[in-house]
Amino acid sequence: MKASRLRRGMNLWPPFLFAGIRVVELSDDYRHARVRMRLHWWNRNYVGTHFGGSLFAMTDPFWMLLVLHHLGREHLVWDRAGEIEFVKPGRGTVHAEFHLTDEHLDDLRARAADGKALVWFATDVTDADGEVVARTRKQVYARRKNRKPVDDPVAGAV
Repeated sequence: MKASRLRRGMNLWPPFLFAGIRVVELSDDYRHARVRMRLHWWNRNYVGTHFGGSLFAMTDPFWMLLVLHHLGREHLVWDRAGEIEFVKPGRGTVHAEFHLTDEHLDDLRARAADGKALVWFATDVTDADGEVVARTRKQVYARRKNRKPVDDPVAGAV
């Protein structure tokens, strides 16, 4: 799927749409994404700052999506775990950026060649001044599809 079409679809996806999360950029090569969330009455918490669940949601799917598009159909890719650390109250507009590098992909392919790969990716959510509001980490699971161990007696059976 073209990145521009996926970006538009994600902006209409109810969890993003109703939280005020906007995918500002998704590069054509699926190597970079940028997301923003403005503070509105519907995404504030009790004390008037960004709701923590929305801060985490704005970073949730991107590492898995970027990796999936690069490893292709011969790999199974899932989110395995996630963490968030709230550093300071989020006020105003916040941003998150994702950059998938060749090193990330080489590491994933090498690990997945021998079984499953579990790799952590970190993303900071920053405010308009560039100060960190929250730190998130996502663990991506990847493995080759239809990979059968050589010593499996069932692997050769028809």
